[in-house]
Amino acid sequence: MIYTCIAIDDEPLALEKVVSFVSKLPYLKLVASFERPVDALSHLATQPCDLLFLDIQMETMTGLDLLAALPQRPQVILTTAYNEYALKGYEFEVADYLLKPFSFERFAQAVNKAVKRLSNTEAESAPDFIFVKTESRLVKVRLSEIVYIEGMRDYRCLHTITGKILTQQTFRSFEEQLPPTQFTRIHKSYMVNLSHIESIERHRIKLGKVLLPVSANYRESFYRRIGRTV
Repeated sequence: MIYTCIAIDDEPLALEKVVSFVSKLPYLKLVASFERPVDALSHLATQPCDLLFLDIQMETMTGLDLLAALPQRPQVILTTAYNEYALKGYEFEVADYLLKPFSFERFAQAVNKAVKRLSNTEAESAPDFIFVKTESRLVKVRLSEIVYIEGMRDYRCLHTITGKILTQQTFRSFEEQLPPTQFTRIHKSYMVNLSHIESIERHRIKLGKVLLPVSANYRESFYRRIGRTV
């Protein structure tokens, strides 16, 4: 699952920092960034997002004023240099409050809080299965039964606890379908169900009798996903 987000900050360098941090998290997609909150408000009126990174103290409109004006609020992470706004921010039930300057680790922690909220909301209505097209059939597969997905040239192979399923569905489509809190890429050819991981050693993941490599390109994002550093 990919979550859409918008960043708003009237300080260009601060905005650039948020945009850069977002680009390091594979399950976030930045759809827009704004230095003028009034422009962001107009955008959000017709194109809502999942997550909003929002500065508070801005010249034309405060971030809190913007939140008050939104008819439907996404998950919100406030970013500000002034800690006196924290209590007021939480009155809007924001996911987290980042005090500038903040590190990437603190940023990722805040995002994980927001994503957990989004995942919990989706879990209340989202099914615990997907349909996978194989040949001329659609096969129902429970998420908990998927151990890992392997890329095999033009096909993807779902290794489940009951067997294998071949499909031409792409990794990109699986990333959009499957919850990011449960599934993640570890290699250009592998996507794993985190709940089936038994151990990790020397950048190799043990899933039952199978050992899968965590490639250099996916290593940093994978270890962040499980709350560890490389």
